[in-house]
Amino acid sequence: MPEQPQWSERTLDMPPQDPWAEPPTAQSVPDGPPVPPDPSPFSRGRASVTPKTARFTAEHEPTGVGWPGAGAPPQPREFSWRELRRGGEWTTAGLLFAFVCWGIWAISTDGDLTTAVIVFVCSLLVAGGLFALCRLIGRQVLEKQFGRVRQGARGSHVVTAIFLIGVGVAHLRQTGWVVDAYNWVVGLF
Repeated sequence: MPEQPQWSERTLDMPPQDPWAEPPTAQSVPDGPPVPPDPSPFSRGRASVTPKTARFTAEHEPTGVGWPGAGAPPQPREFSWRELRRGGEWTTAGLLFAFVCWGIWAISTDGDLTTAVIVFVCSLLVAGGLFALCRLIGRQVLEKQFGRVRQGARGSHVVTAIFLIGVGVAHLRQTGWVVDAYNWVVGLF
């Protein structure tokens, strides 16, 4: 008799059986009633199928270009005002420098301050537009082209601060006594 296979998991303790033997059937013995087959928890036949009450379907998930292992395209992130504040100290420092230099220039002109205020407001509007342009370029290049996630607006704030410092220096260069003082200090060396 061949060896019985050893199964790693059994759900019921069953007596050893020959796996290649025909299943027992009800036989009649000539001098008695029919003999029932071995009591077995398993039976041959068709499994009963319960009807499905609800049909489940999965939603289509885009997987990018369709290459194996390619992930889904990045989802657009929600906008947060907190992101714009990161790096804001640069713009604040540049704004403070531009304001002080503008104040020196406006006081030394000995004229009406209306023109000076309009110049300063226009400078601030240009700085705001430059900040928005830097954010737009960063979104197109860093996020869409390179797939990088920006955590703040430091780069845009630095560019805006450089612009505002340039505005402040331009105001100082239009002030006569500041230019004279600069030339005197440079002449010492």
